Amino acid sequence: MKYVAMLYGNQAKWDSFPAEAWPEAIAKQDAFNTRYRESGELLGAFGLADAAAAQLVRREDGVPAVTDGPYLKTEEYIASFYLLDCESLERAQQIAADMPFADVEPVELWPVLHESAKDG
Repeated sequence: MKYVAMLYGNQAKWDSFPAEAWPEAIAKQDAFNTRYRESGELLGAFGLADAAAAQLVRREDGVPAVTDGPYLKTEEYIASFYLLDCESLERAQQIAADMPFADVEPVELWPVLHESAKDG
């Protein structure tokens, strides 16, 4: 079963993180990514830009209509997301709890209920 694990944040939170702590935090995240990619359980890990860079795209009269985003106005936004492929919910929970920031920030875990067919 596939799961999406998401971490939330905002620019103020990232700015408050001590600059000298970033190299260790990045190293821990890289080790996490490597460990679970090698196990085959991490299909992808993606860090997103600040919410100020988000855009909303609609179609009006057949052409894209683009405005500044994000869609939801919240204090925090999705900062990164991970696509997991696990044998069980319990295993997905274990991996989410093993994320380097899980001791200070919750990880939101969603089951993926549908996947589009792959090309033959």
